[in-house]
Amino acid sequence: MSSVQEREAAVLFKGNPATLLGPEIKVGDQAPDFQVVDNGLQPVSLAADAGKIKLITVVPSLDTPVCDAMTRHFNQDAAELPDEVAVYTISVDLPFAQKRWCGNAGIDKIQTLSDYQERSFGLNYGLLLKDLKLLARAVFVIDQNNKVVYVELVPEVTAEPNYAAALAAVKQLL
Repeated sequence: MSSVQEREAAVLFKGNPATLLGPEIKVGDQAPDFQVVDNGLQPVSLAADAGKIKLITVVPSLDTPVCDAMTRHFNQDAAELPDEVAVYTISVDLPFAQKRWCGNAGIDKIQTLSDYQERSFGLNYGLLLKDLKLLARAVFVIDQNNKVVYVELVPEVTAEPNYAAALAAVKQLL
């Protein structure tokens, strides 16, 4: 992984500086492609919802309290958004665990996707925690032309994002 960009102390994890692998994605960038899998192990890339607005929420693991709360919150928000908005939650949890978690939590408005195979989302979006091999917490809004219009890299991985700001960014595109 020596050719991968390392961003030291880019975030904190439980108060300790953590290194992220991959580039920093900024507003105005073209969204990088990625290859993840859905709960049925089918590949999903950026092109999956071509022409739609994409709200991509990123969590370390659905089986933790903050990730659970964040995903439930965005599932409620997604219920109020039109079909032209695709809402993803990406983690490195296994697809089987994601499916089980969604069923137990009643999550039905967002699509959970797993980056467990190649970590391509984490590496392409600069969110792979070097030491833990988990994804840092972040939120992206990508417009219909795959331009990044909103980015929040949550400074402390164990904290929640700014839900209102992310939702406002989506609504500006509608």
